[in-house]
Amino acid sequence: MSEQSADSAKPAPLAGIRVLDLSRVLAGPFCSMILGDLGAEVVKIERPGIGDETRQWGPPFWHHLSAYYLSCNRNKYSVVLNLGVPAGRDIFFRLLQRADVLLDNFLPGSLERLHLRRDDIFRVNPHIIWCSITGYGKTGPLANTPGYDFALQAMSGLMSITGPPEGPPYKVGVAITDVLGGLYAAIAILACLQARQSGGHGYTIELALLDCVVAAQVNVAQAYLVTGQVPPRQGNAHLQIVPYQLFATADGYLVLAVGNDEQWRRFCQACGRLDLASDPRFRTNPDRVQHRRELLAELEPLLRGRTTAQWQALLSAAEVPHSPVLDYAQLFQHPQAQARGLKLTVRDPTGREVDLLNTPFRIQETALPPFRFPPDLGQDTEHVLRTWLGCDDQDLTQWQSGGAFS
Repeated sequence: MSEQSADSAKPAPLAGIRVLDLSRVLAGPFCSMILGDLGAEVVKIERPGIGDETRQWGPPFWHHLSAYYLSCNRNKYSVVLNLGVPAGRDIFFRLLQRADVLLDNFLPGSLERLHLRRDDIFRVNPHIIWCSITGYGKTGPLANTPGYDFALQAMSGLMSITGPPEGPPYKVGVAITDVLGGLYAAIAILACLQARQSGGHGYTIELALLDCVVAAQVNVAQAYLVTGQVPPRQGNAHLQIVPYQLFATADGYLVLAVGNDEQWRRFCQACGRLDLASDPRFRTNPDRVQHRRELLAELEPLLRGRTTAQWQALLSAAEVPHSPVLDYAQLFQHPQAQARGLKLTVRDPTGREVDLLNTPFRIQETALPPFRFPPDLGQDTEHVLRTWLGCDDQDLTQWQSGGAFS
């Protein structure tokens, strides 16, 4: 249980909000996990016998659940539902009547082929906030193309600016387009929940992962729009700030992140090179960007002259932004990570302990819900149908005989 849930008398920010999540893999589940972390009741609708593909995306596995699935499915309920049969669609529409948010990541036309048309959805619930996430959007020549993170990183320009200056372009180490899409989706849903309080009507959110990752390239993409010049890859350096990059030290690596001219002067003073601060080639950031090569010729041997620990002590005293490069083992052992609770030790339904990533939300004036372990496939089907729909044993038997679930 997370520390935020200690005061159960205070409702979570999204307490009382119900989410039907038809999405799978990462972008949609990441979005619904955010809503669940904030107190929404999230019901994950999964295909019978298969469920979310990420359940099997391993190794590694925690017993039968993949690490991938565990990373983005906490604080949810799992309901197995066959939307391809009338009984399954009947349950879906009854659940939809009681939901506030509907989330999906189907290709355009897929829901219609399941006889789940837009008009029917808003007829059943005119107040629903429906967020649909696709790879490339519902318009344009790529509308029917499945959205895979690696392909989207390639097309979006992100890979063109990632990696060493020489050699092939690189992808970001995680599926960043999906994570960005999930964040944008959550923001849009929260905005529409707020707007619905005064407007009273539902909203349709159409979100493309391509749009999200392009928008998230902020200053680098904007630099192209301003100049018409394609920016070169900078490796571990910054296109518009110098020195703001990775340097080799005597025993490892260190990120030096000098963000303004005052920090630059403090750096030069701390390492005994005030001549660099007064050099007209390096006095201001535009000067340093213009004379990047000359400056690096001075800084690279300078940084190699001390160990990483020595630089950390020196730069911390001078209040110059920096960081060593940590791997996950070093990160989760770091006092800052422990103070912030970046990992959470929980028990699965059988009582076995496992460390999972924690939610980043820390809200002092309210309580977030107790941690709910990522669910097994369909483990909550009966519970949700009874609590949401008030059904009885006869209803469950009838729906099961109709093929809605097994």
